Amino acid sequence: MTGKHSEGGVCSAKGFSANGLNCGINPDKNKNDLCMVYSDVLCNTAAVYTQNKVKGAPIIVTKRNLERSKGKSQAIIANSKNANTANADGEQKAVKMCELTAKVLGIRPEQVIVASTGVIGEVLPIEPIEKSMRELADGLSYSGNAKAVNAIMTTDTVPKETAIQFEIDGKVCTLGGMAKGSGMIHPNMATTLNFLTTDVAITSELLQKALSETVKTTYNCLTVDGDTSTNDMISIMANGMAGNKRIECEDDERYVIFKTVLHDVLEELTKMLAKDGEGATKMIECTCSGAKDLDTAIIVAKSVVRSPLVKSGIFGSDANWGRILCAIGYAEADFDINKVDVDVSSSAGEIAACRNGLIVAFSEEKAKEVLLQDEIYIHIHLNAGDVSAKAWGCDLTYDYVKINGDYRS
Repeated sequence: MTGKHSEGGVCSAKGFSANGLNCGINPDKNKNDLCMVYSDVLCNTAAVYTQNKVKGAPIIVTKRNLERSKGKSQAIIANSKNANTANADGEQKAVKMCELTAKVLGIRPEQVIVASTGVIGEVLPIEPIEKSMRELADGLSYSGNAKAVNAIMTTDTVPKETAIQFEIDGKVCTLGGMAKGSGMIHPNMATTLNFLTTDVAITSELLQKALSETVKTTYNCLTVDGDTSTNDMISIMANGMAGNKRIECEDDERYVIFKTVLHDVLEELTKMLAKDGEGATKMIECTCSGAKDLDTAIIVAKSVVRSPLVKSGIFGSDANWGRILCAIGYAEADFDINKVDVDVSSSAGEIAACRNGLIVAFSEEKAKEVLLQDEIYIHIHLNAGDVSAKAWGCDLTYDYVKINGDYRS
């Protein structure tokens, strides 16, 4: 990892404050349902959005705002419990949330990123949000990240945030963020709601390039249940307050450092999301190496971690290696299955599962010991090149069905 871990999530970088509260959308008064993140100065901003044909109104409005502001933003407003998706008045409500935020902060509506998460198809009540906006803004704090991350959680069992400090031009820089997500995760750009902040000075164009490329090998390699959400979005705000000379060229060594840190932060959040999958008891990390190109490695690794049979087997600690081989075999990529090797490991050790496309003899007792751990690592070697990629997921449990069977109640 480049740099060292820092506390504070979205508030870790200079000039960023946050707050969260319960405005009444969520009847559970012990759970925040509305949050705000604010930068002391205007930020260069980049974002990627769900490619689901059904898009939440906040996605549409945020994308339009960033186009109008030429990649600039200064605040985030987000709610949970209600996705504001597939509603006739959805865009109107999302625009209103931006206007209310802009009014209390003294900025322009198009400088606001708006996001929602929760139940799809239920009308979002704007009145509770409007009544709470002044309190939300007045409570902004440079240590308000915990209240903010609590406000975007839905079926999450733990908050997900991280930050890394590093140096550019002799200046201490920070990149941090928060994420939410437990189910409805099978990204096709990013996943869930994810907000990143940094005090690095960098152009909007390079920020977008770094985010788009890094998402491919982190968030897009995550799957919990095969469902791509309608509200998936990840944004990153860069306010330049670290004081480094602005990064303007992708050949610049400083850009490489920034992109490396961005990858580390996104990979950490990705693994947190995988480990907290709905009903999950185990995190699964699949590494596909020896591929001829990156796309092949990604496709094969994701094929394994998204297989319901592999996920179920991991849950039951059942060493049914044929399921892994099967999932590799139907991956839509070009490789020779007769050259494929597979190993499975955990903190309890490693065991060979397949050599040259064939299952090999193994100890059932040792395999059981390996699979009983809470982090399972599947290693696939295609023996066809020198490119590798990772994908992340979780086991499939009884509780996943229970959680989603009564999600609205």
